Amino acid sequence: MTAPSPSTFRKHDDGPVSTLLEAQGLWWLAQAMADGGAHVVPATTGPGWLEEPRLATTRVTASAAEAFGRALAVTHAAGAPAFGAAPPDWDGVAQMGRSDIRLRRFEDPGAQRRWGEFYAEDRVLAYLGASRDNGSISTQGARVIERLCARLVDGDFDADQPGLVRAGAQQRSQEVAVARTHGDLWCGNVLWVPVSHTLGWAPPEAGVGPLGAGTGRASTRRDTDGEVPDVVGVLIDPMAQGAHAETDLAALGVFGQRHLERIYAAYHEVSPLAAGWRERVGLHSLHLLMIHAFLFGGSYGAEAVGVARQYV
Repeated sequence: MTAPSPSTFRKHDDGPVSTLLEAQGLWWLAQAMADGGAHVVPATTGPGWLEEPRLATTRVTASAAEAFGRALAVTHAAGAPAFGAAPPDWDGVAQMGRSDIRLRRFEDPGAQRRWGEFYAEDRVLAYLGASRDNGSISTQGARVIERLCARLVDGDFDADQPGLVRAGAQQRSQEVAVARTHGDLWCGNVLWVPVSHTLGWAPPEAGVGPLGAGTGRASTRRDTDGEVPDVVGVLIDPMAQGAHAETDLAALGVFGQRHLERIYAAYHEVSPLAAGWRERVGLHSLHLLMIHAFLFGGSYGAEAVGVARQYV
């Protein structure tokens, strides 16, 4: 087996970690780059390993944040067949890390559920029992989360996908609009990289947002200050899946993201978010908190219960 060069690094399967599933997610997300979608780190794989280039990182700028918001809207609009759908070619066996996330085969996603049903059953309740067992969520706290999930199943928080996601679904004749999401989009999974360092692997349209008709260029390439960004956000380490676009956007703010409001504003500019989206940010962040309560226990459980209490 050829050793990685100093300019690359290699991940290896470790227990339940599937580098192949991660690579499939990266390839799936990267399909949107040619349409102006967000930059996605390139990956190659072999038996039990994944290799990526080492990316030189820098600080996010306001213009880079805005460009990333527009590009992420395009990535989401690439769509998925159902809520919880895995990347194409997933074999139904390997999982992503210890998260034990429930996925559906891309080619056979089964009956389509409403978003609230999917989110309650597969992204919140799936972690509740283990979080009770590890002591991070009390019996009383579990009841709060269960009441919220009942409201989710009833459809109380179902909301339209952003504009580009809905338009993409209509073009594909999909009855239910589902976004193609990163699935674990906390700030550490967006690397801010000089655009010059991506020229060897990213198509020229990558990161520019919705392309102008017939131009191959984005009509919104410049930021609100008239600058063309020289830094781009690059997606790494996904848990790629079909989901609601608002869940990715909410995840960006869970552990802090500089210029988050610029990302939101630029996204909303090109792919308008449904009314009330700000009031749903906490709700869409609950999945990430529940995974952390399941994996790490501690204060994450109390934080999840506190968020759930806002919606019951």
